[in-house]
Amino acid sequence: MHSLRRFLIISLAVLASASVVRSAAAAQAYIIADAQTGYILEEQEPRKKLQVGSLTKIATACVVLDWSEKKSGDLNEAVAIPPEAFRGTTENNIGFQPGDSVSLRDLLYAALVQSDNIAAYTLAYHVGSRVEPIEAGAKLTPADTFVAQMNALAKQLKMERTRFVNPHGIDWKVKPLPFSTAEDMARLTRYAMNKPSFRFYVSQKERQISFNRQGQPLNYVLRNTNELLGQNGIDGVKTGTSSRAGQCLILYANRESEVVRDGHTETVYPRHLMVVLLGSTSRFAEGAALMQRGWQLYDQWAAAGRMADPKKLL
Repeated sequence: MHSLRRFLIISLAVLASASVVRSAAAAQAYIIADAQTGYILEEQEPRKKLQVGSLTKIATACVVLDWSEKKSGDLNEAVAIPPEAFRGTTENNIGFQPGDSVSLRDLLYAALVQSDNIAAYTLAYHVGSRVEPIEAGAKLTPADTFVAQMNALAKQLKMERTRFVNPHGIDWKVKPLPFSTAEDMARLTRYAMNKPSFRFYVSQKERQISFNRQGQPLNYVLRNTNELLGQNGIDGVKTGTSSRAGQCLILYANRESEVVRDGHTETVYPRHLMVVLLGSTSRFAEGAALMQRGWQLYDQWAAAGRMADPKKLL
């Protein structure tokens, strides 16, 4: 009787684990990795070139934050939204108008929390007008100069199968097409989440921003597009959607650090897990399932001594 009960419990556990894998495999590509070491715990089509929609804005934010850190750029500076920011986008949930004045910091919140395209373009336009073009003598718009910086960052991070063509990820009536991979976006996310300011932006469920229109102050409450934020230790990162990209999602989750004692030696292991999901039709259900599976794989890996094959590191 006991052996039959044990068999049933094991069978149910195997079926549950298999269902997690099946639900995850519906996406075109995914990757589960230990964010601390970059060790890949599981992957599916990690190097397949795909559109990633607004996940692009992670790179946009990184370039802005790098510029702010290296060039002493003031994120509290108020900038005007240029008319060009409205081209190619059909969404304007915040209700921005050309000429509205808004701080770079609130533009970062708008781009990362509510995935606003106009905010992302305005960031690119402003910072692009203040950095030297990568190609000397090239006649580029400020946005083009900024996108060149995004691609330079991708190269620096060994994102060898990525091409950014704009700061927001719009891929409708755009030539050449932008693309990236689950592996490359995981590299970018590790870089971004090492920035305390970026971590704070993407962890916000809601955020009120302010802007000024012809001397009149206006406010808007942003709501995070990441429905899993705040659940099961998830504190980031970003959603992305387009008809070409499907539903994309990057998740980052934390558990309390593990302390391992060996005699008088004590080793602390931070536990950070990262999931990148591209080309899904049900990103939040699949993302939650992948995160659950990720912690199972993480626990097995940790119990086995955390050996990391160099070929499986981001």
